[in-house]
Amino acid sequence: MSRGESGVRRHGTFLLGLLATLVLATTAPAQSLHGKLSGIVVDPQGVPQMGATVTVLPEADLAAQALTVVTNDRGLFSAASLRPGLYTVRVTLAGFLPAIERHIRIEADLTTLLKIQLDSVFSSIERLRERPAVPIEPDEWAWILRTSAATRPVLRLADGELVVAMSSASAETKPQRRPHGRLELTSGARRAGSPSNVVDAPGTAFAYQQSLGHTGRLLLSGQASFEHSAAAGFAAVWMPQGERGEGPQTTLVLRQADLGRGLRFRGARAAHRSELALGERLSLHYGAEFLLVGMGETTSSLRPFAELVYALTPNWRAALIFAARPWAGAGRETDGLESALEQLDAFPAVMLRDGRPVVEGGQHAELAVEHLLGPNTSVVASVFRDQARHTAVFGRGRLSDPDFLQDNFSTAFVYDGGAVAGWGTRLVLRHRFGENAEANVIYAWASALSPTEDRVEGEVRDSFVPRHRHSLAARLSARFESTGTRLSASYKWVGGTFLTRPDAYGEVVHQVEPFLTLTVRQPLPFTGGRFEALADFRNLLAEGYVPITTPDGRILLIPALRSFRTGVSFQF
Repeated sequence: MSRGESGVRRHGTFLLGLLATLVLATTAPAQSLHGKLSGIVVDPQGVPQMGATVTVLPEADLAAQALTVVTNDRGLFSAASLRPGLYTVRVTLAGFLPAIERHIRIEADLTTLLKIQLDSVFSSIERLRERPAVPIEPDEWAWILRTSAATRPVLRLADGELVVAMSSASAETKPQRRPHGRLELTSGARRAGSPSNVVDAPGTAFAYQQSLGHTGRLLLSGQASFEHSAAAGFAAVWMPQGERGEGPQTTLVLRQADLGRGLRFRGARAAHRSELALGERLSLHYGAEFLLVGMGETTSSLRPFAELVYALTPNWRAALIFAARPWAGAGRETDGLESALEQLDAFPAVMLRDGRPVVEGGQHAELAVEHLLGPNTSVVASVFRDQARHTAVFGRGRLSDPDFLQDNFSTAFVYDGGAVAGWGTRLVLRHRFGENAEANVIYAWASALSPTEDRVEGEVRDSFVPRHRHSLAARLSARFESTGTRLSASYKWVGGTFLTRPDAYGEVVHQVEPFLTLTVRQPLPFTGGRFEALADFRNLLAEGYVPITTPDGRILLIPALRSFRTGVSFQF
């Protein structure tokens, strides 16, 4: 037994012990006896307000101690572990008049969402001066004042969707509970090309969420495929606050795949992230992840993440970001079950260098300034620096060089392209079209590896050099209420030849990839929304391929692999 395999087994024993503890904890009751209140605080123009003090007080027990929270840099707040009943919510912020919302109903195992608007003295006077569109009789106006607080609509989260329910004490609400499980039958891979990714073959995946304690949730997911080779993974995500993006989150992922010819991949990933309010205007998002990879021999790395956000004014904010690949603190926000499945495919690319496994890595430092042009539009300008020792280059072909990690079931390979470093800049325009559509336009100027010639005699990586490239991307995402269809389409143009992603961090944050990408989620009819067809297409038009000639023959280098993933999911 080699020292690498012994190290993997020692670490594997520890991780499996921790995993067993998490699984045994799922024997706790599935239903919580408490509810949760979340919301957003905005000004009269709809701009989110950071640092507002939100006080929550139960109306049934006036002697009870009030719960106080502070809104974060996005104007959001959350109060957990609330007993069912009616509550009064009071919001204060310097420069605004206090706002009070009464008779907010909290129900067990349900999140109630509020949007609270703060008014200044001048906006209140201006509102009193405005004439109503329809004349109101004095008696009718008095009746509205007495009853509006108890009968106004309140947003609630039901089955992953926002619905409107009356918050009156006598109103009957029958919200649907969020699904507890998800089963996926798919063919293909989200990201193909590396042994650490989910294999490009038919597979079965599941996800399940379990309530723990008053507010906590444990997400469990797994995936297995047996067509080309035996490959499987398991992930556990622990969220004490019960919601992704709110409070701390701890993740443990285990993966194993048989690569053929006696080569086997084993990987473990442990990550933790949280956030901390440092004052009314300052907040810190931080975290780190530990990677352990075995493929003949073992390698490991520790990757931190930190984002310091400062609200300059209600319409301006600045952020200082430090991240390490695979960008543990970035990425899109999805529902709990889908995010648990995505954890299975969150390993960085694994390559070989001089016969030893190496993991794609790098550091990203960024200074960003965001300006809100309105309640639905914002502009973000960033200056950043990327630096990496090992950069993954994907391609197709057969070579004798052992540093080309060949896929034994196809002609695809992954290769360590070497180091890359450089400064860059990015400009992003975001706009929301109502509640169901959003568009992003992203311009970037960043460094990427490019070939210097199309014929190579020595080491292939010696012909790669970092070059700055201009890029322009657009992304549109929408949800169609009539059919429930969710659609996301993006296209990224890059000027000049390139082998690695320019501005890889920006691609993850803004959910774009080189060339044409399309994602579709379609609920199947007559199934109550429980069955859903899914399709993911990356580099749909097979663009950007770079042919080069080596002593072993001609190969294709591919900056963005073309991949297709289709299937069906079932929620219960």
